[in-house]
Amino acid sequence: MMDTSACAPNLWWRILREAEEAAAREHILAPLIADCVISRASLTDAVCSRIASLLGPPAAAAPLLAALRLSATKDAAILSAASADITAVLERDPATTKALHVLLHAKGFLAIQVHRFANALWRADRREIALHLQECASRALQVDIHPAARLGTGIFFDHATGIVIGETSVVQDDVSILQNVTLGGTGKETGERHPKVRHGVLIGAGAIILGNIEIGAGASIGAGSVVLKPVAPGATVAGVPARVLRRDRSLEPSRTMDQVFDGGQSARDVAPVSPTSSFGFSS
Repeated sequence: MMDTSACAPNLWWRILREAEEAAAREHILAPLIADCVISRASLTDAVCSRIASLLGPPAAAAPLLAALRLSATKDAAILSAASADITAVLERDPATTKALHVLLHAKGFLAIQVHRFANALWRADRREIALHLQECASRALQVDIHPAARLGTGIFFDHATGIVIGETSVVQDDVSILQNVTLGGTGKETGERHPKVRHGVLIGAGAIILGNIEIGAGASIGAGSVVLKPVAPGATVAGVPARVLRRDRSLEPSRTMDQVFDGGQSARDVAPVSPTSSFGFSS
């Protein structure tokens, strides 16, 4: 089994230290912390344990944990991004100050890790178990990601409740997505029919992005927007339907998490991005 802390050697030790301190302070939680963290040999094993404890009833937790461990052993890449995903939460969420809290309580982080297992199983043509994991995560964590969707690393789901990501969606590295976001199809397409979200994008709460359209690197999508056309790299869009507020944003919005658009320019004053199929990024 791969120890994902190899990518960030101090992170696992930090989690262990925080776990020991928390167990000493909160005796009620001590058994949970011991089982999910302190007794585990690596971050990978801890993630597997936490997923198993959340997704099924107690009687099913042990078999599920064994299955997750076996999958991680066969495909070390499944959880190779866990360290980057934890770091993303710590860097972008001011309410989260402990890595332990991400591992135990951040359902966005946990939903992403479940998806990594489901995606590996889907690619291995084990689609029944992949869909089962999707259903369990949707029920337990209120995040619905189709197993075939492709997710990068360093992704942050803030609050996470209500996020829906369709089958042919692509979400590249260092993207931040808030609650109640939908990456969906238009309902009349087959094949590639879901959005392609490129590096460093910020998608505000309640935004709906529909169709096989590209959201260019470093773009910002305003809260509550409905996006039906491609968005150029660095552009900020908002509204129903979404219109361009500004272009060529210099900062990476997924890291700054700045959701207040300055300048006061009306969305009506700038023409929407012309619909094109691609901004030069591979899927």
